[in-house]
Amino acid sequence: MNNGTKNAAIVGASVPRMEGRAKVTGQARYVDDMTLPGMLYGATVRSRIPRGKIKQIHFGAGINWNEFVIVTPADIPGKNCITLIEDDQPALADTTVNHPEEPLLLLAHPDRHILPKAVESISVKYEPLPAIFTIEESESPTQLIWGSNNIFKEILIEKGDVDAIWQNAAHVVEGEYATGAQEQLYIENNGMIAAFDPQDGVTVWGSLQCPYYVHKALMKLFALPADQVRIVQMETGGAFGGKEEYPSMIAAHAALLARKSGKPVKIIYDRMEDMAATTKRHPSRTRLRTAVSKEGKILGGEIDFTIDGGAYKTLSPVVLSRGALHAGGAYYWPSVRIRAKAVATNAPPHGAFRGFGAPQSLFALERHIERIAQIVGLSPIEIRKRNFLQPGQTTTTGQIVREDIDLGKLLDHALELSTYHPQKEQFAKENQLANRKKGIGIAAFLHGAGFTGSGERFLGSVVGVEACADGTVRILVSSTEFGQGTNTVLCQIAAEALGLRYEDVAIAQPDTREVPNSGPTVASRTVMVVGKLVQSAAIGIRKTLTSSGLLADSYSPEEFRAACRSYIAKRGKFLATAQYEQPGEIVWDDEKYRGSAYAAFAWAVYIAEVTVDLTTYSVTVDDFVALQEVGKVLHPVLAKGQIIGGVAQGIGFALYEKVIWDQGRMQNGQMTNYIMPTSADLPFIRAYFEELGNVHGAYGAKGIGELPMDGPAPAIINAIEDAIHVPFNSVPLLPEDIFAALGEHETPKTLVPSARGRE
Repeated sequence: MNNGTKNAAIVGASVPRMEGRAKVTGQARYVDDMTLPGMLYGATVRSRIPRGKIKQIHFGAGINWNEFVIVTPADIPGKNCITLIEDDQPALADTTVNHPEEPLLLLAHPDRHILPKAVESISVKYEPLPAIFTIEESESPTQLIWGSNNIFKEILIEKGDVDAIWQNAAHVVEGEYATGAQEQLYIENNGMIAAFDPQDGVTVWGSLQCPYYVHKALMKLFALPADQVRIVQMETGGAFGGKEEYPSMIAAHAALLARKSGKPVKIIYDRMEDMAATTKRHPSRTRLRTAVSKEGKILGGEIDFTIDGGAYKTLSPVVLSRGALHAGGAYYWPSVRIRAKAVATNAPPHGAFRGFGAPQSLFALERHIERIAQIVGLSPIEIRKRNFLQPGQTTTTGQIVREDIDLGKLLDHALELSTYHPQKEQFAKENQLANRKKGIGIAAFLHGAGFTGSGERFLGSVVGVEACADGTVRILVSSTEFGQGTNTVLCQIAAEALGLRYEDVAIAQPDTREVPNSGPTVASRTVMVVGKLVQSAAIGIRKTLTSSGLLADSYSPEEFRAACRSYIAKRGKFLATAQYEQPGEIVWDDEKYRGSAYAAFAWAVYIAEVTVDLTTYSVTVDDFVALQEVGKVLHPVLAKGQIIGGVAQGIGFALYEKVIWDQGRMQNGQMTNYIMPTSADLPFIRAYFEELGNVHGAYGAKGIGELPMDGPAPAIINAIEDAIHVPFNSVPLLPEDIFAALGEHETPKTLVPSARGRE
């Protein structure tokens, strides 16, 4: 055995899911499956206005209020806030409300069926205050709702001499693009159970992504030390970013009720409350102004990227950061100025959703690239090839591309897989007389893996790998499984590093009293960052045994078990840990927003084929090719599933999922009128991979989970324009939008893109 392995490679194989059997047999326990003795049920009383001062709260007749536990802001023992980036969001509104659905009071009762009537019986008298609901209203100086200018965060990225490029431009191309809110729509609704003990403190079990986010929030809310707050992740049925920060709010509410009642309290949202009250993808607006040579080379430009943060800051700064850093896409900008800002409105706070910021800014850029191609007179393929980033060139932040990536070849491969050229020729012939127009569109893009810049260094993530006397190994991380395959892939990594069977490795339930803080399960960082640490800790176990003479360089699982038993008998618990240390080549300036934004990028080309029905004005995605370079595929089936699932959500983002707002409140918060694509609406999604490796990731892996969210929307809208020759620059694009653009019973005409050219 070399390096401790006689088995076939585990990394790269589609081993059974670690939690798969428990899920398919019904043994997996979700939070709503859990019941504690004497448990009460909790509910939230919420604001029904977008902004105003609370004048009076009235408890209606016909309810025996003595049966209820009632929590008000006065019952909060620590600071009334949900700690995250800034302590601006209260756990319960005290004197002022800033969005509809803002929590005001909490109720608990032994009978969960009585709670809805009790909530409806409470009326609140307000002094209404002026509210704002759009980015444009927030930018207007007429009404301030946050700080001195309604701006949560601003970012400036500058490279080269932008002011000098315009005089040499053959064309100056301008465009404005917009994306809407999108609901995460996980299968399992949000839910928490909390218990409180005066000696031991708070314990919370719940559906969540980031145990230590909730831990941090409850420490401040309850004014408790770290060892008196315990967070346990239960089986979690989907998240997509929607269970990143909001679980801290639900945990806070359940824990406050538990503290006052002296009994465990469960809060489970129904679908309507979950959709109306929790976070969504940030709506965005992007304005691009680009200087282009007569040959179609980007000389530089200005990008203004703005997102609607809702009523409180929450995660808007990190969403803004990723959107700004991806705004230049997979292209070389000799000079660029990116201005980005997150603004306040009186809607519930927007938050993380798969890709968080990148799908918004990359949609704008990939539509703009099409516009440049039209103005210059080049094909969508050629304009991209002339501007793709090359190894040795720098990104918008000045990060040198050190990978041997050839985006031109990646594009050619995707064109071949999709039979792009024959299809395009065929569609051009068929579309002349048909009432169903077909088109094909491209998107090329990149996605950074891990926290931005110095983020991973600040996190200082820690993992543990414990060897047990029976020869098994247990992984200790706070990284969570919510359907994406965390448990499986991390166990593969440890088994590979130790030369053990996959079934000899287990992963601990994320419990802040048991596992170290290995950072949040977000930002496509789990396999690359946490996985690399797991690999290092596992290697540490092996090296300890070999250096102590208990194990030879080559060994069997039985020999490994004997060595562990001997080591533990002499020295006790056998635990190896690893902590993140930032590689020397990753240098980032937080103030100037310059340097290495990410340790690695994944790269992709997506091609969509669509049909536009000019009778119903509906769009069908007929075929979808997703080709991506992801470093190393650790589990082919899971990797393919990640791509297919992300593309499906991207199709929803492009064509189906529209949040209807009225005075800051979601009006279509039901599965009957918030329309998402079903399996019948999806094409056969063809996922393909290329692998360049990655020195910063476990066995060469990069992040993969968010990448497939970035490309579908622009590829689809580009295909629609190819079909009917009408440009659309916002998503979601619904049939009524196409109808309005074409006009009833009119023959589609080629519309000249809104752009300015100079010869």
